[in-house]
Amino acid sequence: MANACGVDFGTSNSTVGVVRPGHRALLALEDDKLTLPSAVFFNAEDEQVSYGRAALANYLAGYEGRLMRSLKSLLGTGLIDGQTEVLGRALPFRMLLGQFIGELKRRAETASGQSFQHAVIGRPVFFVDGDAKADQLAEQTLSDIAGAAGFRQVAFQFEPIAAAFDYESRIDREEVVLVADIGGGTSDFSLIRLSPQRARRIDRRSDILASGGVHIGGTDFDKYLSLTSVMPLLGLGSRLNNDSEVPSSYYFNLATWHTINLAYTQKTWLQLKDIYRDARERPKLDRLLDVIRERSGHWLAIQVEEGKIALSEAESVILNLDRLAPREELTLTRDAFDASIARLMGTVESTVADLLRTAGVDASAVDTVFFTGGSSGVGSLRQRIARLVPDARQVEGDLFGSIGAGLALDALRRFG
Repeated sequence: MANACGVDFGTSNSTVGVVRPGHRALLALEDDKLTLPSAVFFNAEDEQVSYGRAALANYLAGYEGRLMRSLKSLLGTGLIDGQTEVLGRALPFRMLLGQFIGELKRRAETASGQSFQHAVIGRPVFFVDGDAKADQLAEQTLSDIAGAAGFRQVAFQFEPIAAAFDYESRIDREEVVLVADIGGGTSDFSLIRLSPQRARRIDRRSDILASGGVHIGGTDFDKYLSLTSVMPLLGLGSRLNNDSEVPSSYYFNLATWHTINLAYTQKTWLQLKDIYRDARERPKLDRLLDVIRERSGHWLAIQVEEGKIALSEAESVILNLDRLAPREELTLTRDAFDASIARLMGTVESTVADLLRTAGVDASAVDTVFFTGGSSGVGSLRQRIARLVPDARQVEGDLFGSIGAGLALDALRRFG
């Protein structure tokens, strides 16, 4: 058995995989679940740290503490060198990411009954759009964090390439495949030539026709759905006595997973109290202040996320916002959701079109579109991507597991 694993550290969910004869690749990381939500909760009442679903459950149960989610989104931003207050002490974000990666490693070793010295870690095609230096720094930061967590040797693989390896393990002929990985933080694409024979090669660079991506994913869909549908209930777009709008920055922080905690600072509270005195629609600002006072921002984001997911299957869904005062039942529609993310979907579509042009491959030559990543469940986005290669068949992989399984195969090739 190899002492190398594949680690998919995702914006929303994480997995760890290892190739074991007679066993599935992905390891159970939380009870019998193969995914671990990328969330950490610091319980101020008993000074305990919980991860994944347990972290979300403890937060929703109302325990006093600090919830951190979408940790991966810190990579490539100035926030990575910052810190947050946890249990009365300053905790650097780098240390926070290290704790989560270390917990992934520990749980994977427990589940497999072996230690892992080496890892192939998935990464987006671009951590940072349009800045190669910042992108490389983000990868090096993650490498340093993984090393501090106990991995002696770390390699990286583009996430859509890893998903391609997982798909390749199930085909019996050569195909040109467009891998569409729409994750929590990024949308990544690779055009790659796959076959059972090519799968035996260690070096696959010549099979990769093009790769590309953009820093748009499910958490961005959550944000814009929240800004257009939920945040107006808290005063977004309302006006002050001088006819200017209430500053939108507070709502953007509250609607963005990795900046929600910025809304809870004393500085923000004092600023909002000043704004409140000049607000024309004080009942809406009362709601905003209640959400911040009760630190219910993550709860609100969870409701929006669940609504977004439900809209993949239903034309409309009702959000029961019972923590707002007064409580609200908000109807979300798929059409309104699609309208809220139309600009984002257009950017993703353009990214795929550019990738096909860069590869110099005619759309008719693409045999298959392989969809993976939790946010590929957004039907309108999937349709826009598929229309670019109309003759290709559409295959849905394990939306949360294909990358981890492919990284496990790559770890076996690289480290034996």
